[in-house]
Amino acid sequence: MSNTIKSTVFYITTLFVSLLYFQVATAQTYVLNNTSSELEVHGTSSLHDWELITEEQSGKAVVENSGDFAITSLSFSVKAESLKSGKSGMDKNTYKALNTGKYKTIDFNLTSVSSIEKISENSFKATVKGDLTISGSKKSISLTLNIKLEGAKLLVEGEKPLKMTDFGIEPPKALLGTIKTGDAIKIIFKSVYNKK
Repeated sequence: MSNTIKSTVFYITTLFVSLLYFQVATAQTYVLNNTSSELEVHGTSSLHDWELITEEQSGKAVVENSGDFAITSLSFSVKAESLKSGKSGMDKNTYKALNTGKYKTIDFNLTSVSSIEKISENSFKATVKGDLTISGSKKSISLTLNIKLEGAKLLVEGEKPLKMTDFGIEPPKALLGTIKTGDAIKIIFKSVYNKK
C-alpha cells in the first residue's frame, strides 16, 4: 500500500515538473534591438508639420508560440532626450515641455491582451492594453499591434494618436509664442526584438 502511494506521488510530481518545464520551454524572451527599431512622433504646428525620431530605446517581450500564440510581457522605454527633430531649438522646447530634467524616459508596459488574430503562419494582429508614462503621467491606452515572427526576430508595429494635454504637457511654443504646436500627435513604431 505504501509503495503504491509513493509511486502515485512520484508520478504526479514528475508530471507536474514536466508540465512546468514545457511551459517554461515554450516561453521565449526577446530583447529590443535599438539599432533596427524605429519610433517616430508626428505633429503639427501653426507653421509646418514636424516629427521627432528616437535614437535610444530599449525593451523586452515574452511570447509563447506552442499551439496558440500568446504575449505574456511587452515593454519599451525611450530616452526622452534621444528624441531628435534635426533642429536644436525645437529639441530644446520639446525637452522643456517633457521636463526631461526630472523625467528621463517615456515608458510603455503591457497590462492585458484583449485579442490575438492569426493572419498567416507567423503573422498576428493583437489588441492590447498597457500603461504609457510620459513626463511622469501614467495613462492606460489600447494599441493594435501587427506582430510577425521571423526566425530569431519578433517584429512589432503599430501607431497611436494621442493628445499632449492628456499627459499634462503644454504643447511647445517658439519665437515668443508666434509658432504654436498642435495638441494632437501620433506615435508610429516599428520595433525589432531579438531572441535572447
